[in-house]
Parts: sequence; C-alpha cells; structure tokens
Amino acid sequence: MPLRVAVIIGSTREGRVGERIAHWFTERASARKDLRLRVVDLIDFDFPAHYPDRATTSMRKFTNLIAEAEAYVVVTPEYNRSYPASLKQAIDFAYDEWQAKPVAFVSYGHGSCGLHAVEHLRSVFTELHTVTLRNGVAINLLDEPLTGRDRSIALMLDQLGWWGTALRAARTARPYVS
Repeated sequence: MPLRVAVIIGSTREGRVGERIAHWFTERASARKDLRLRVVDLIDFDFPAHYPDRATTSMRKFTNLIAEAEAYVVVTPEYNRSYPASLKQAIDFAYDEWQAKPVAFVSYGHGSCGLHAVEHLRSVFTELHTVTLRNGVAINLLDEPLTGRDRSIALMLDQLGWWGTALRAARTARPYVS
C-alpha cells in the first residue's frame, strides 16, 4: 500500500514561490509508486488570527489532513533566518496527528537555501514526536534554477518511504504513547 504523504506549502505571502517549488517537487516525486502525494497549501485555509477556545472548521480540516497522512514533506521558505509564522500557526493546530511519523523538508531562500528555517523546524517537530530526516532538498533562489536535484529528491524520498513504512508498521503493532 502506498505511503500517504502530505506535501505542505508553508508560505502564504503575496508573491510567494512556494507553490511553484511544491509543484516542481511533486512533479518529480509523483513518479514514485510507493508514495501517494497530497498537496496541502496553507493559503487554502482560513485560519483564525488568534487561537480560539474551540477549533474552527478550517482548523479541523487541516488537522484531519495531517492525521490522514503517514509522512510529510514541508516546503518552506526562510524568512529572517527562520520559517514563516503561517507554518508555525498551522503546525500548532495539530499535536497527536503528527506523532510517530517522518518529516522531510524542501527549503528555499536567498543564499542559505532555507536551511536556517529547517534547523528551527527540526526542534519544533522533535517536540511533536516526529522523526525528521537528515537529507532534504535545498534551493538557493539567487543563482540556482530548479534543475539537477533529482538525486537529492530520490534520496530524501527513499528515506521518507523507509521511515514512513517502518513507523506505520510500528503504530499498527503498538500504538504510540507520548
């Protein structure tokens, strides 16, 4: 059974390039028969400005998508040496839904390739009891076209598939307790 992977577009800014990068990534990743990709674009959710007492319809829709996924690829820019607030807000709407699942990163930025954002996200996802992958895809928007990364994508997806399948079996054999 293919691994259900949510590809999360983390930026909601006007003029963002995250949608283009996510499309480029999913075009390449969709050739894999062991993965079933679903793009989850944060711009499609009407999240509240403040954390409410009760979950809104958009919050429930998002957390249901996170719960259904067995693995994640977070497409994130680097803003001010970190990841966007829109992504943090969405991550915080779920908790148990993330647990015991792998997270990989496709990052982009000017010069640093978004790697500062990834390092911050690793600590957040560790707190949520996920397994973050060492290998990812990093894009420098200053001077690199979106070509020549097929090997990086393949390696990351091989690892995501391994962890996702192993953790799916582990969750089935014994529920995860946090």
